[in-house]
Amino acid sequence: MGTENPARPTFPSRPPFAAAQGMTQFSSTGAMVGSEPPSFVPTTPAPPLASTPFSSYGPSVQHGVPSYRPAPLGQFNDPSVPPPPSNFPPAGGPLQRFPMPQFSSNGQAPSLHAPPMGQPTIQPSAGQTQSFPASLQPQPQMPFVSMGSPSPAFPGSNVPRPVFHPSFPGYPQKQAGAEMQAPSMHSSHPSNQGNYGPVPPSPFQPHQGYVSQPPMAAPLGVQPMQYPGAGPPIGSINGLPEDFNSLSIQTRPGLMESYVDAKELPRPLDGDEEPKSLDMYPMNCNPRYLRLTTSGMPNTQSLCSRWHLPLGAVVCPLAESPDAEEVPIVNFAATGIVRCRKCRTYVNPYVKFTEGGRKFRCNTCSLLNDVPSEYHAQLDASGRRVDLNQRPELTKGTVEFVAPAEYMVRPPMPPVYFFLIDVSISAVRSGMIEVVAQTIRSCLDELPGFPRTQIGFATFDSTIHFYNMKSSLTQPQMLVVSDLDDIFVPLPDDLLVNLSESRSVVETFLDSLPSMFQDNLNLESAFGPALKVAFMIMSQLGGKLLIFQNSLPSLGVGHLKLRGDDSKVYGTDKEHMLRLPEDPFYKQMAAEFSKYQISVNVYAFSDKYIDIASLGTLAKYTAGQVYYYPAFQSVIHGEKLRNELRRDLTRETGWEAVLRIRCAKGVRFTTYHGNFMLRSTDLLALPAVDCDKAFAMQLSLEDTSLKTQTMYFQISVTVMLVIQLRYTASCGERRIRVHTAGAPVVTDLVDMYRLADTGAILSLFSRLAIEKTLSHKLEETRSAVQLRIVKALREYRNIHGVQHRSVNRMIYPESLKFLPLYGLALCRSAPLRGGYGDVPLDERCAAGHTMMTLPIKRMLKLLYPSLHRLDEYLLKADDLKIFDRRLPLAGESLDSRGLYIYDDGFQFIIWFGRVISPDIAKNLLGSNFAAELSKVTLNENENENDNEMSKRLIKVLEKFRSTDRAYYQLCHLVRQGEHPREGFIFLSNLFEDQMGANKGYADWIIQISRQVQQ
Repeated sequence: MGTENPARPTFPSRPPFAAAQGMTQFSSTGAMVGSEPPSFVPTTPAPPLASTPFSSYGPSVQHGVPSYRPAPLGQFNDPSVPPPPSNFPPAGGPLQRFPMPQFSSNGQAPSLHAPPMGQPTIQPSAGQTQSFPASLQPQPQMPFVSMGSPSPAFPGSNVPRPVFHPSFPGYPQKQAGAEMQAPSMHSSHPSNQGNYGPVPPSPFQPHQGYVSQPPMAAPLGVQPMQYPGAGPPIGSINGLPEDFNSLSIQTRPGLMESYVDAKELPRPLDGDEEPKSLDMYPMNCNPRYLRLTTSGMPNTQSLCSRWHLPLGAVVCPLAESPDAEEVPIVNFAATGIVRCRKCRTYVNPYVKFTEGGRKFRCNTCSLLNDVPSEYHAQLDASGRRVDLNQRPELTKGTVEFVAPAEYMVRPPMPPVYFFLIDVSISAVRSGMIEVVAQTIRSCLDELPGFPRTQIGFATFDSTIHFYNMKSSLTQPQMLVVSDLDDIFVPLPDDLLVNLSESRSVVETFLDSLPSMFQDNLNLESAFGPALKVAFMIMSQLGGKLLIFQNSLPSLGVGHLKLRGDDSKVYGTDKEHMLRLPEDPFYKQMAAEFSKYQISVNVYAFSDKYIDIASLGTLAKYTAGQVYYYPAFQSVIHGEKLRNELRRDLTRETGWEAVLRIRCAKGVRFTTYHGNFMLRSTDLLALPAVDCDKAFAMQLSLEDTSLKTQTMYFQISVTVMLVIQLRYTASCGERRIRVHTAGAPVVTDLVDMYRLADTGAILSLFSRLAIEKTLSHKLEETRSAVQLRIVKALREYRNIHGVQHRSVNRMIYPESLKFLPLYGLALCRSAPLRGGYGDVPLDERCAAGHTMMTLPIKRMLKLLYPSLHRLDEYLLKADDLKIFDRRLPLAGESLDSRGLYIYDDGFQFIIWFGRVISPDIAKNLLGSNFAAELSKVTLNENENENDNEMSKRLIKVLEKFRSTDRAYYQLCHLVRQGEHPREGFIFLSNLFEDQMGANKGYADWIIQISRQVQQ
C-alpha cells in the first residue's frame, strides 16, 4: 500500500503515517493543509437567534456495539401501509446555480465598500444595474452550532461478543455502528504515503494569511489547437466564466432543526464519467490510463497550499484499451529509441522539431536534442514532419516501444506459475481443493507463453509435499519433507516443468489431487516453511506464486496467533496494531520475492480468523492481489472462485516490470500508493502487472513558482510481454509502454477547482485513508476525511465572497458536486466504518488490500453501488438500456411491490418486496418461493430454467457482469421484513439513510455545511 526500499537489511515496523498529537488529519506530502488563512474578512453576519445542539435522528448507540434500527415502514412505498403525515413545506427549489463574480481568486475577493487607494473601482457596464439575484438577497442567519459530540464510552468487557456476518467482497455486509464525529480541532502534520521510512519534509511553510499576488496572466481559457509534432501549446490563457452550485439548507417550522430536500441532493446516478480531454491537448493518452486530481496545475507553492485536496495522479498502465483499440507498437530497430538525453523523456506528440527536422526540443525539460540520421524527416511549411502520419509515437498519447537489448537486465524469462495449496482438514471439507484443481486444469490451454510456460505445485499441512512431474513419468511422484526447522528442496530441477512437455502428468496430478487428501484429518498449517520452499524453487526464474490458504499458520517460522478478539483495544492507541503484520517474517519474505521478480497472489478461505493483515503483506510489496472468501463453501461460493481464478490466470500480464512517471522541472512525485516495491525515489518494481491494477501518487512543487504554461507527464512501464503467434508458437518480448499527457499551469484557484476530477481525488483519497488506519484509530481517520472535504469547500466558498448573503446555502463547484457523497461512502466503507463489532478484522483488512489496487471506475462503483428495479423489466421485457440509470441508495427508492438488484462490483443482492407478485417469486425461485431466502440459491443455469422470466433475469445478471470481469458477483437473496438479516445484508448498504449512529446523506451535508461556515 505504500513504498518500500528493498535495499534495507532490516524492516522496522514503523507506521506509514507520522504519529500526531490529538486529532490529526492526513495530508499529502506536497501542499500542507493544516493552516486555514481566510482570503478576506466578510461582513459580519447578524448574530444567530438561538443556538441549539446538533442532534442526530434516532437513538444513541454505544460506540463499537453493533446495532441495527429498521427503517420506518413509511420509508418504503408500501401500499398496505399509509404514509406518515407530513408537516414540512415544499422545498421550493433548493438547488440553484449562480454565475461566478468576475474577479480573480488570488487571495482577493470583491468588497462591498470602497476599494483601497491605488486599486481601480469596479463599475457596472452600460445598461446594467447593481442589483443582486433574488436568491442572493439577505436571508435569515442559520444558527451556528458546534458539531460533533463527545466520544461515547467504550463498552466494557461485559459486552457480549457480536456475531460477525461477512460482507466484502461478494458477501453480505453488516450495518455500520460507530459515529463519524466532526473533527474537534484543525492540525497539520506531514504524512508519508505508507512506507516504513522517515517522513519527508514538506517544501511548504504554513501560511498565516494570504499574501497579495502581483498582477498575473488572465485565468485559464482556451489555448490554440496543438498540432502533432509541432511542440507544446503557446500563447496566453484567457479567462472563462465559471458557475458554482448551491444547495439550500432549510429550517423546519417551529423547530430549530435544519434539513435539506433529499430529492435535490447530487448523486452519481449515471456512474463515473471520465474527464474529457482538454481541447488544447487532443493527443493526451486516454483517461483510463492516467487521470490527474485536477487538470489545472498550480503555478506557485502558495496556490498549491490553498488546494486542500490531494494533488496527484492515478495510473493504470496496462488498462484495457478503449473500444478494443490496439496500442501502436513502434520498433526503432538499429536506430534505438529516441529520447531526450537529459531527462530521458521518450519522443512523443508534444516534442517540437526545429532546424529542418535535424533537432527536437524536449517538451519536459526544453533541451534541444539531435535527431538521429535514421529518424530524420523534413518539415513542411507549418513545421510538421512530412512523415507524421506514419509515426504513431508523434500522434498518439499511448504507444509501445520494442526495447532493445540494452534495456534488459537478463533475457526474457518464460512465464512461471507455481501453486501452493493448503490441504488441511478445513480446506478439504470446504471443497476448495476440488474447485482449485478443476479450474487450473480448465485453464491450461489459456496460460500465456505456450510453449515456454513453466508450472509447479506444492501442498502442505503439518508437512510439505513436493511433486515431481518430469515428462518421462506417467504419473507424478510425491516427496514429503517433515523437518520444518531445516527445510530443503528435494529434486530442485524437476519441481518446475515445461507445461507443453509434461502436460499429461500435470493433468493426471490435478485430476487426482482432490481424492489424494479427502481423508486428511490434519489441523495444522506449516505455511511459513512452505513459503520458503516456494521461494527456493522460483528464485531462478521468477514468476507468479498463487497461495491458497485455509487456516491460520500454526507451525514453523511465520506461525501466527489469534488476535483482534479484545474489544477493549478499539478506540485506544493500540488499535491500529491489529491492522499491521504481526510477524516481520512476511515482510522480509515479500522483499525477497520482489527482488527475485516473484509476484504473490493470496487466496484466503476461512470462517475463522486467518490474519489477512500479515498474509496480505506478501501481495502488498510484490504487486500482487488478495482474494478473500470468508466461510467458503464450494456449493455456494465455488462459481465465484472459478471465475476469479480463471481471470487471474488468463488476463494479459506484464512480467518483470518497472514503472516510472516523469514530469517537468520544479515538480516531483513524492509519495506512491498501491501494491509495489519502491526501488528508488521514483522507480516502482512490479514483478507482475496486469490490466486490473492501478497506482496512485502525490506530487508537490519544488520551486516557488513555475515558469512554464504547460506541465507534461509521461508514464513509462517496461515489461516483458508474452506475444502469441497464431496460437502455435510464442516468444517473450521486452516492451516499454509510454503514456503522455499535458495539463495547463494555472494562476487561479478557481481553475483548479473547475478542472478537478472527483474520481481521481477519491481514488487517491481512499488510499490515503486506508494507509492512515495503519497508524491511527478509525475514528481519527474518518474525522480526517471529513476535515479535508470541509477545508476544500470552505476555501471555495471564500473565493466567491458571498457567504454573508447565503448563510443557509452550501456552495460547491460543479466538478466536485459528488465529493461530499463519496466522502460519506468512504467513511462507511468496510475499511473505515464503525469499530470492533461492525466489521470482522480479516474482512476489514481484506477490503483495504482490495481497494488499494482498484482502478477509478471500480473504486467509485464500490463506494456508490448500483440499485435497479427488476420486476418492471421482467414483466414487460423492455430494452436493457433501462438499467443505464441507477436509483438513489435510500429506502425511499424501494417499493414493497417491487424486485430490486444491488450491485457493487463484488456481489449482487436481490431484494424481494413484501407484497411482490407471487408469479414473479414462483418463476424465479420455483418451489422455494415461500422459504427463508437465506437457504435459497438462485439457479442461474439457463438450461434448467424453463420459464421466460428466469431467462430474462439471467440476461440482466450477465449484462452487469460483462461490464467488468475482474470480480464475479454472486447473488444473495433477501426478503423485506426478514430481520435482522435484511438489515445486515441490504439495508446497511443504503448509506444515504441513517443507520444506528451513522449519519445519512442529508445529515452529513448539513454537518459539512455548518463546518464550512464556521
